[in-house]
Amino acid sequence: MIVASLAFYLFSIMAVVGALNVIFQRNPVHSVLWLIFTFFNAAALFVLLGAEFVAMILVVVYVGAVAVLFLFVVMMLDINVVVLREGFLKYLPIGALIGILLLVELAVVYGGWTMAPQAKALRVVPTPDPDQLTNTEALGRVMYTDYAYLFQVSGLILLVAMIGAIVLTLRRRPGVRKQKISDQVQRDSKDTVTLVQVQSGKGLS
Repeated sequence: MIVASLAFYLFSIMAVVGALNVIFQRNPVHSVLWLIFTFFNAAALFVLLGAEFVAMILVVVYVGAVAVLFLFVVMMLDINVVVLREGFLKYLPIGALIGILLLVELAVVYGGWTMAPQAKALRVVPTPDPDQLTNTEALGRVMYTDYAYLFQVSGLILLVAMIGAIVLTLRRRPGVRKQKISDQVQRDSKDTVTLVQVQSGKGLS
């Protein structure tokens, strides 16, 4: 128990330190690297809680795909750090207001959970035997039964976000020749192929 408690506090402190560095680092590349560090520590916390499937998903999806994608995008973009620093104080009140609202929401959620009459009953519910029900199966039952509609809504939100990202980054430049499949399929061979009769021994002039 002592080793588990020490590991919990170690990974928790490292996760908080990494999250703070994501915010306060001036270099965007360093911020993304600290974000990857935070994801790894969060995955370690899930392993300590016995949720190894969630930890694996966190590492594979967020670290292996999202964070690496952010890193390459930030490295390929020519970001002017001086301009970013100039706009920091301008948007500081808005950021502080959003942060305060998030803290209030977290306080409301936490307070509602601790003061709810059914909270104590839910805490004493026995945990299923791992030999009878695996972690992945238990997570799948909860996700696809109790939260099936929310799972579908999240998929639709991601689809809309993907379409929006494609629309925003799609550039239409005049004078650029593009392939038109319908015109290629409907074209006649006479318009593209020219047959030339060459007499033997003379060739083309």
